[in-house]
Amino acid sequence: MASLDEAREPVVASFDAFYSVTWPEVYRAVAVVIRDRDLAAEAVDEAMVRTFTKWRDVSRMSNPQGWVYRVAVNWARTGLKRRSLAKKLPEPPEPLVEVPTPPDPALIEAVRRLPAKQRDVIVARYLLDLSQEQIAETFGLEPGTVKSRLSRGLERLRKELVL
Repeated sequence: MASLDEAREPVVASFDAFYSVTWPEVYRAVAVVIRDRDLAAEAVDEAMVRTFTKWRDVSRMSNPQGWVYRVAVNWARTGLKRRSLAKKLPEPPEPLVEVPTPPDPALIEAVRRLPAKQRDVIVARYLLDLSQEQIAETFGLEPGTVKSRLSRGLERLRKELVL
């Protein structure tokens, strides 16, 4: 019979692999959504702790990365509300991980100005490359709601970024 430590090793190893691939991607997405890189790092760390404690269940989900993203965003927004910083966020410091420079800094600012519900789905779709179905599952939305928010968000971005 295997010892408890031996039984835990495959679970920990699979979480370690998930963590190393997922943390930078989710961090980048959360940082764009909440506009505070330090809080984003804390939020993703918190989400990863929760993921580890529930890894047996989370690892069986069809979209564990989406679950981590949702937990991190919710945790960060709660922190922002508690700190009363939702409307007065400072310019974020340099990222903890290397983030590719966007082709147009105006695009990032335009995404940040979107309403939170549109911003969430735009970031999940284009930074995390989640499908509309995965986004719906992640946020507990109907697929039509996701499609509508994506459409409205993209239209708003088109109008704002046209010269």
